[in-house]
Amino acid sequence: MEGYSGIATKAPYAESDAETFKAYVRALGVPERNIVLLTGAKAVRSALAKNVEAWLPRMAKPGSRVYFYFSGHGAPDVKTGQAYLVPWDGDPDFLETTAYPLAQLYQKLSALPAKQVLVALDSCFSGAGGRSVLASGARPLVAKVETGAVPAKLTVLAAAASNEISGSLDDRRHGAFTYFLLEGLNAGKSTPQALSEYLVPLVQDEARRLNRDQTPQLQGDGSWSLR
Repeated sequence: MEGYSGIATKAPYAESDAETFKAYVRALGVPERNIVLLTGAKAVRSALAKNVEAWLPRMAKPGSRVYFYFSGHGAPDVKTGQAYLVPWDGDPDFLETTAYPLAQLYQKLSALPAKQVLVALDSCFSGAGGRSVLASGARPLVAKVETGAVPAKLTVLAAAASNEISGSLDDRRHGAFTYFLLEGLNAGKSTPQALSEYLVPLVQDEARRLNRDQTPQLQGDGSWSLR
């Protein structure tokens, strides 16, 4: 999500990120009917939950590959440190009832009968800016953010470490992580591990130019083929 119903801070180019990632998945041969794109006011919490918890379990089959991509704000619960994805109607002051827990996402996706699941997250959870938001009055940078263990079958490519922010490239009109993720895919990097090795130094270099740190993270099995 780029704009939000009740959050003034935008996540620049997030919708462009999602639309471009969808185009790449289509190029892999995934039929249009098997793709759900949620942007703008369609990207509410109920739609996210419905598709992850009801539609995907009906669609995924043994041997399937599932791709879950999110571009937009993340947020930490300032009391528990739990990480949340913030949908269009999310409220940082009421994350438990308006946002979607990252640990719950991992649990639901790992329960699918699919062979492999790739989760790509161009968001961050530090609360220190970039693609993250924080409850009103809370201090920036929650001491410990809990993004949840990655279950077997899941491979996660995340835009930044838990104490970093995920930034954008204004001249390329994409999130930095997404831009180099897609560039790597177009360059023929066909496994999560190969993608990670390609994009990490490029994202780090762009972040250093802006006097900050951003180190994409790979969790889970990175050896399987995306094609």
